[in-house]
Amino acid sequence: QLQLVESGGGLVQPGGSLRLSCTASGFTLGYYAIGWFRQVPGKEREGVSCIDSSGGRTNYADSVKGRFTISRDNAKNTISLQMNSLKPEDAGIYLCAADAHDSCREYDFWGQGTQVTVSS
Repeated sequence: QLQLVESGGGLVQPGGSLRLSCTASGFTLGYYAIGWFRQVPGKEREGVSCIDSSGGRTNYADSVKGRFTISRDNAKNTISLQMNSLKPEDAGIYLCAADAHDSCREYDFWGQGTQVTVSS
């Protein structure tokens, strides 16, 4: 069974940090670009960041540049999203997705998401 599982979400105060992980089972993440997305009720899903299969190319939404860092460890089949200086507007369900085209545009597999809450 091909599956992506996110972890690391939780409640954090504004200015705090969280590290999200995206782990694959049933397939090797090393062949895929991986994107992180944020879903907030009543709003369109927003792309947060993406990393290509080699880890050599990354991109970020303007709202998170300089605060979030995406990285991957293909040996561990895991992609991480380090989130620093969190703001209330960063809250939402964070989902990771795998793109077999390695383009950060067309995603083939999605995880269920992990909840991030930023509140004092």
